[in-house]
Amino acid sequence: MKVPRSINEIRRKVMHSITRNVGRSYKEPVYGSLKIEDIRRVLIVRPNHRLGNQLLLTPIVQEVIDTFPGCQIDLFVKGGVAHAVFQNYTQIRRIMQLPKKPFNNLISYIAQWFKLTGRRYDLVINADRNSSSGRLLTKISKASFKVFGEVYEAIEKTYPDYHHISKYPVYNLRYYLHQIGHKENTRKLPLLNIKLNREELSAGKSILDRIVNNENPTICIYTNATGDKCYSESWWHSFYERLLTDFPDHNVIEMLPIENSSKINFRAPHFYSKDIREMGAIIANTSIFIAADNGVMHLASAALTPTIGFFSVTNPLVYAPYGNGSLAFDTNKTAINEWMDAIRKILKP
Repeated sequence: MKVPRSINEIRRKVMHSITRNVGRSYKEPVYGSLKIEDIRRVLIVRPNHRLGNQLLLTPIVQEVIDTFPGCQIDLFVKGGVAHAVFQNYTQIRRIMQLPKKPFNNLISYIAQWFKLTGRRYDLVINADRNSSSGRLLTKISKASFKVFGEVYEAIEKTYPDYHHISKYPVYNLRYYLHQIGHKENTRKLPLLNIKLNREELSAGKSILDRIVNNENPTICIYTNATGDKCYSESWWHSFYERLLTDFPDHNVIEMLPIENSSKINFRAPHFYSKDIREMGAIIANTSIFIAADNGVMHLASAALTPTIGFFSVTNPLVYAPYGNGSLAFDTNKTAINEWMDAIRKILKP
């Protein structure tokens, strides 16, 4: 049964209204009561099935691993994509997954909630402050220490990038620990990272070599996106032509979406894969990845490749790719010459 979008929007608003105060009555632990060595079992909650949202969890997972050496982590997510994303994270002990379509699998959905109440953790982190179910799951979980994901004005004033969706859970954890007696952590924030191993990277290079059949550096584009985030065929054709003109010594290839479609009518050498890690490994062997705001854009970031993200309806302050020289452009406020200059600086630093 497919639930209409309008019904889902109503459901989200109702649930947000009900749960917005969940956690605010939570009594903070006694100052000095949390000992780093005592945090052995950690639960991170992010009940969303989209690829991008699972990739955006990787920084908080790395932060937990770095902060609590030797800990084991459970993830409470939705859908099965997290298994591929965290495949090479040896500290992940268990991935509990809600069904992607809860109304089609109500028994399984409810069962996962009940399973959670039967487990004990040392620390629980809600990784999405806007998730009603995330706040509820954090509330009902059994743990000595809980980070609900509140917005802290003190952090907002200190860090301009606080509202980025993958950064604020890290900032919140650091703030929480500092407030209960630990030294302030000012280390550089972790990047998105799917931890591709040597064999995966080698296989990705072999695939890329077969596509381009030369030694030139490669620009990879991805012309698809969901809904209003997707740019038109004419937009992408114009952009593709500029790439060919401005970067004649580079290969330009296209990664195709699951729909096997192309906004440039398959004019560029292209490849298609449903394997997330294989996609990431191919991207990792390119010099730059260019796309509109979507999950594959975050996959490129997680493959540690310089990424250009184009935004027209979503907020780059929340979703921009970052690290490795990555940049985001609001296409309502910038133009193609500026984009080409930025690409040139990445390709020829």
